[in-house]
Amino acid sequence: MLRALLLLGVWVLLAIPVGLVALPWTVLTRDASLLYRWGVWIATSGLAAAGVRYRVRFDVPLPDTACIFLSNHASNLDPPLLVSVLRPHRTAMLIKQELLKIPLLGWGMRLAGFVAVARSGSVEDAKRSLMLASQVIRSGISMTVFAEGTRSPDGRLLPFKKGPFFLAKECGAPVVPVTLIGTAALLPKGKFRLRSGTVDVVVHAALDPRDFADRDALKDAVRAAIASALPATAR
Repeated sequence: MLRALLLLGVWVLLAIPVGLVALPWTVLTRDASLLYRWGVWIATSGLAAAGVRYRVRFDVPLPDTACIFLSNHASNLDPPLLVSVLRPHRTAMLIKQELLKIPLLGWGMRLAGFVAVARSGSVEDAKRSLMLASQVIRSGISMTVFAEGTRSPDGRLLPFKKGPFFLAKECGAPVVPVTLIGTAALLPKGKFRLRSGTVDVVVHAALDPRDFADRDALKDAVRAAIASALPATAR
């Protein structure tokens, strides 16, 4: 628990001065690049202070265009890890609507192009979120999405949501599967006890949505890529 408190403490301590400088600058210039770079620095610094390390393997170089990164999800460590791993590629995220209500953090996420997903489950809300995400991608900013839509309670892959594949087919952006290995062991879902350790991240080759007959075929290919790097017990 002390390690988790240290992680949060570092994030809060660094976020206050960054927010006081970068948020007004972003509002004035309409350019969130400085805010994003400092946000990634905050995320990376907190992880390092808490003893969370990572090893990254890129199967091929990342595309030089905006992508849709689709990852498995087993821990609250996953979002800060991904923005750290994917730098200097700037990426927004599909996030829970509740996160936008957090002071400073929520405002910064809005300015950086993060898109909230409503929990209402209505078709209209889902379409609105996907439309906003498509606009972010077309502006040149990548989008990171957790394909399962929620954290796995035990690290095993859950069924994938349909939304990310609607998005991929709609905007035609390259889809990059990402496998996170080990975050559930460091900070499991529903726990506040953080362990130190090393997470492995595998960034797979990009898939072109146009190469697949339909969304289900693309979904199967993404799932196969993510699962290929997971232990057999987590597939």
